Amino acid sequence: MAPLRFAANLDWLFTERPALPERLEAAARAGFRAAEVPGPYGWCPTLLRGAADRAGLDLVLINTPPGDEDKGEKGLGAVPGCQAAFREGLALAVKYAKTLGCPRIHLMAGRLPAGTEQAAMALEMEATFIENLRYAADILAQEDMTGLLEPMNSRITDPRYFLTTPHQAAAILEKVGRPNLRLQLDIFHCQIMDGNLTQNLEMYFPLIGHIQVGQVPGRHEPDSPGEVNFPYLFQLLESLGYEGYVGCEYTPQGEWGWSTGTPQLSCALTPLSVWGFTAQCPSLHTACLCRRLP
Repeated sequence: MAPLRFAANLDWLFTERPALPERLEAAARAGFRAAEVPGPYGWCPTLLRGAADRAGLDLVLINTPPGDEDKGEKGLGAVPGCQAAFREGLALAVKYAKTLGCPRIHLMAGRLPAGTEQAAMALEMEATFIENLRYAADILAQEDMTGLLEPMNSRITDPRYFLTTPHQAAAILEKVGRPNLRLQLDIFHCQIMDGNLTQNLEMYFPLIGHIQVGQVPGRHEPDSPGEVNFPYLFQLLESLGYEGYVGCEYTPQGEWGWSTGTPQLSCALTPLSVWGFTAQCPSLHTACLCRRLP
């Protein structure tokens, strides 16, 4: 079985360091070999690529631009009337991904337009999303890149997000019918919307191109108190033959324990004998789960 590979999400981890290049360095020093950089657009891509190379990190995921965040936009893929803006954002994302050497782009669906309801907009937004996804798939295929669809829970995180369940995403992927579009499954969102994690992972495994984790309900480390049995799920992913990355997208508890430039982590680097699964990590054959010191 291939060992699980973990990636630090730098919108959530190491945020005490405001500069993205510094977060890349901090992730590498904490033992990560890969990172997700959801929003790289405020930085020169060449600068970021240089920082990642110096840190020895692979950049494995970026998002398409969210749109106008001051207007409440959170992606444009499914938003009617925004097709031109979506294509402009996709072109920018591809430009960044090429420079960063990043093979995956999360194609953000976006929110329901203000003043509308899901029931009234569902068909139009799905049609818009399918149109944009087919366009994106053709563009990404030219660059040997993968586009990802991430369902986001509407109960806690974002009640107006369009794409909310793996079932909805799978149905859209089937209608689009492009092999370079895949499902980005965040265990945090999936547990909140549907639970039934074993069956969902097994059912949608052929579609999964990326996985993210965070404990429920607090969205902290996988080994923090919560509903989800991550040792079991990690073993399940290994038994299914998952070869992609597991993105660490959560808010660590406490503060980082830095001393004279050396990261001091508590259970972030949990011995494999405790977790009972294998994981690819350069630090003493341990699983990078990234807990801050209290």
